[in-house]
Amino acid sequence: MNKPLKRPTQDRAKFTVQAIYDAFVRIWRRDGWERLTTRAVALETGISVGTLYDYFPNKLALLSGYVRHSMDVLLQAVEREAVQPAGLTWQQRLHQLVRLMCGVDAPELPWFDPGMLALEAQVAEPKHHRRVNEELTAAWQRVFDACTDLPRKPSAETLQAMHLSVWGGRRYALLLELDEARARLWAGEMEKMLCAVVSRG
Repeated sequence: MNKPLKRPTQDRAKFTVQAIYDAFVRIWRRDGWERLTTRAVALETGISVGTLYDYFPNKLALLSGYVRHSMDVLLQAVEREAVQPAGLTWQQRLHQLVRLMCGVDAPELPWFDPGMLALEAQVAEPKHHRRVNEELTAAWQRVFDACTDLPRKPSAETLQAMHLSVWGGRRYALLLELDEARARLWAGEMEKMLCAVVSRG
């Protein structure tokens, strides 16, 4: 089973799972995926292997949980920084949205490694991709619903196209392993193109 057994609901459990994810990232970055084991994560976290197995039966389940966690953090950041703030222009909201969706200049987001995409087929089914697509498209919709200074909001089809352009581009940029400078240039160009689309109405 390559899925987490349960999601934490109580504060103590959330703290434990976050510590597991932090250890997971440290070991991956230090030793790589091949040398990462559930035992090593438990030792690094300072918990028993049995406690880790309460949530993650194997390291693929841990990866699956971490990717879902990363998506949750991204969606929360979009809500916090591009939807909820009052007084932002539509250009400012779009800038925050693109910055977060591109993962550029976004230290508040969890670390992500290109190798995770290579393992994706082992932890994600088409229904999971469809659900994430729906969640991300809904986030784009909420951002533009918060824009009170637009003469005309983009259609649902345009929002979907913008989302797919940015999200697909980010995934490919990860596969290419763009360095920080090139990723920043790419995100800037994406923002310019999207601003032009929105301005045309």
